Amino acid sequence: MTTACDRYAVIGHPVEHSRSPAIHAAFADQTGEHLTYDRLQAAPDAFVTTVDRFFAAGGCGLNVTLPFKAEAAAYADTLSARAARAGAVNTLARRDDGTIVGDNTDGIGLLRDLRDNLADVADARILVLGAGGAVRGVVPVLLEAQPAALCVANRTAEKAERIAEDFADLGPVSGHDLTRLSAGWDIVINAISAGLTGEMPDIPATVLDNATAAYDMIYADAPTPFLRWARDHGVERRRDGFGMLVEQAAESFNVWRGVYPRTAEVIAALRPGGERYRP
Repeated sequence: MTTACDRYAVIGHPVEHSRSPAIHAAFADQTGEHLTYDRLQAAPDAFVTTVDRFFAAGGCGLNVTLPFKAEAAAYADTLSARAARAGAVNTLARRDDGTIVGDNTDGIGLLRDLRDNLADVADARILVLGAGGAVRGVVPVLLEAQPAALCVANRTAEKAERIAEDFADLGPVSGHDLTRLSAGWDIVINAISAGLTGEMPDIPATVLDNATAAYDMIYADAPTPFLRWARDHGVERRRDGFGMLVEQAAESFNVWRGVYPRTAEVIAALRPGGERYRP
């Protein structure tokens, strides 16, 4: 029987379309863990009060999505090394003594999906489009995988340059203006959320000239504008972020429950569009 200490949720704004409840239900069924996992909508100015109520009512852990990852880092009593380095948290866990630990599983989720299903990161030249909180979570993990080079590009070049400065000790990383990029990238990763509903930003198509793989950290029921753009410019290996979502959720599940689920079968069962979907 599920008790208060088995209560989990994803918090965000908006959050009504999150696939996380279905993913964690699949993990629980697979591993024999008994828990509930819900969506927790919070107004943009009500993150702290909403999380306070959740934990005061006996909640055990939260996944944190946009736009609250930086606030979650400030909320936690302690941070894991990877969360402290990123300055962003996507996983909150309440310990037995009542303290709240913040973790960031985004980077390991992306890396596992890339390595298992798309392309090897080691010695690759990687371009990341965007400079938001999710990028701060993935850049250190990508650099630890020893790429030949990693570039963060953003409309506001200063934000990209700041990320590069913050992680320069981990490997060859640079920050640039989104509209002034050169060719020569092996893997191009999109982390610009606006690309989900609108057109691609004004990015030189030459960045794809030598690319062998394109990855969109966004996922949808159909190919995103970024993946269509990559397809139209001849990039054969393309993948959306649903695998990353499942992989980072699995890492969160392990943080909470001490059990690591098998992700491949969950990705296959729950991917938007099922077997018919190909980016």
